Amino acid sequence: MAENQNSMTGIQGDYTEEDIQVLEGLEAVRKRPGMYVGSTGAMGLHHLVYEIVDNAIDEALAGYCTEIGVNILKDNVVEVADNGRGIPTGIHPKEGISAATVVYTVLHSGGKFGGGGYKVAGGLHGVGASVVNALSEWLELTVYDGENIHFQRFHDGGKYDEEMKIIGKTDKKGTTVRFKADPSIFTETTEYDYETLLKRMREQAFLNAGVKIIFSDKRDEENIQTEELIYEGGIRQFVEHIHNVKGLVPLSESVIYLSGSKGESTAEIALQWNDSYNEDIRSFANNVHTIDGGTHETGFKNALTKVINEYGKKFGLLKENSEKLIGDDVREGLTAIISVKLTDCEFESQTKVKLGNPEVKALVEDIVTEKLMCYLEENPEKASAIFEKSANAQKAREAAKKARETARRKSAMDSASLPGKLSDCYDKDTTLTELYIVEGDSAGGSAKQGRNARYQAILPLWGKMLNVEKARIDKVYGNEKLMPVVAALGTSIGEDFNIEKLRYGKIVIMADADVDGSHIRTLLLTFFFRYMRPLITNGNIYIAQPPLFKVWRKKGKKEIAKYAFSDEERDMYINELSEGDGKVNVQRYKGLGEMDPEQLWETTMNPETRTMLRVELSDAAKADEIFTILMGDKVEPRRDFIEKNARYAQNIDI
Repeated sequence: MAENQNSMTGIQGDYTEEDIQVLEGLEAVRKRPGMYVGSTGAMGLHHLVYEIVDNAIDEALAGYCTEIGVNILKDNVVEVADNGRGIPTGIHPKEGISAATVVYTVLHSGGKFGGGGYKVAGGLHGVGASVVNALSEWLELTVYDGENIHFQRFHDGGKYDEEMKIIGKTDKKGTTVRFKADPSIFTETTEYDYETLLKRMREQAFLNAGVKIIFSDKRDEENIQTEELIYEGGIRQFVEHIHNVKGLVPLSESVIYLSGSKGESTAEIALQWNDSYNEDIRSFANNVHTIDGGTHETGFKNALTKVINEYGKKFGLLKENSEKLIGDDVREGLTAIISVKLTDCEFESQTKVKLGNPEVKALVEDIVTEKLMCYLEENPEKASAIFEKSANAQKAREAAKKARETARRKSAMDSASLPGKLSDCYDKDTTLTELYIVEGDSAGGSAKQGRNARYQAILPLWGKMLNVEKARIDKVYGNEKLMPVVAALGTSIGEDFNIEKLRYGKIVIMADADVDGSHIRTLLLTFFFRYMRPLITNGNIYIAQPPLFKVWRKKGKKEIAKYAFSDEERDMYINELSEGDGKVNVQRYKGLGEMDPEQLWETTMNPETRTMLRVELSDAAKADEIFTILMGDKVEPRRDFIEKNARYAQNIDI
């Protein structure tokens, strides 16, 4: 044991200059990769690709790149090639090595800190290329300068054995990067998801009208997938694409497009209302998706609410003494893309999820205030439809407020405000408590008998609940299927939601492993996503995984039983139990109600033996899209989605 450590407490004693570590080169990135790419899971893995593609996009913003190729190659090697100027390869005056080597081995280096390299760029921190190199098993950099082909190979997180060298002649310009993510860093997975990358590449093509991005998945030589993405209509087509994918019907034929600039900063906005009840606003700064919004999004929302109210007053649609429309009213059913281009983006972190530039708020507000009002005045029929949509949303909000107050009064008068069918637990510690939302009274009875009543509560539901994708919040209050869930959780919903009042640390959806059970799970998840989303982002929602089969045989008076969660597992257990004499029996559970309390406890509820899936939200926009497709009115997008994803479905009875 070290002399300077207290053997009883484990507390370090002396703290000297020898304890101060200096991480050389790219060691800091490998030591704390999450600081630079968000995580060492799938999100961080894909972020590597985004960083290299963003560099190519920056060349497009500078006016030098028209085509970008992005390929996933065998063994999950990624290749990004652009026809831009090519990274400078001359000797850097300070570092004494090729400037391209500096870009890929030194943090906070590049041509994006001012000067003539780039006026507008997403990679303003100057760490993207070097971070990707640091987190790669190997990386190959090829630069074409119109005369020579320059090449350098890096390995083990940015080390190199040879300086950049000329390997041939060329008449083309551009940069090609090939890299393989380091599996010792990305221990969860190094497998790229085609759809995740395609979504990002399509976004970039929309945001940069006229730039061609050719995205290919070449991992399977017999099934190469390629998408050529080029959109001359830019973000207008982005809005149209979102509506088409979701199957939403726009209130007007054309997308409203607004743009303007101040100094070297520009902003463009495309917006269109549709027949849904949900808003979908996506904001970007220098082509980077600002997931958590920022000043550009705030400016848009403020100006939008102001303009719609002023239009209503000016043309007598909003009475003098009537309540103003609020932001939620005017944004109901709105799809909008906000894209700003700045010389100096202030992001909150390297992963760039929120924009902080204060001057952008004023720029966007001015554009929307002036140009949207002009549009509404010049298009009275369209303006009337937009205002009517907002006014209806206001009425629904007021109806919801009354229903909410009625529900509060009812709860206050009712001493037993918890649902009658709820079998509550004794413990109140939310680090332990679990609420099982169970399909049907039969399964609910088995769950109630089989549970640990100290910390497990059971709430049986019967029949199909309200599909909130097709209803506003005022329809939720008083709904006999959903309000028992709300009452049991204690958090309320919508604007009254308060996660501090949550009564259970885990909310477990336990439904049959069939089509009806899948529908019930989706209905509940839609409800949680639309009206209690913090429960998902906080990690409180789980999906129970009951077994599909019981495989057993008699051995004397003793029964040897195994529970299988898939066909493959069932067959494995059949083979395992077939040794020697004795008949092997297989029972297919058609529903939770077929299990006795002991079986349900052992397979699905016992923390030591159960399997549960935690519901996570890695991409809110993608989740919004899927819920709209699956639970919306339009059949065609739902059919397309099911056909496209049927190969991923498991354990569904048809």
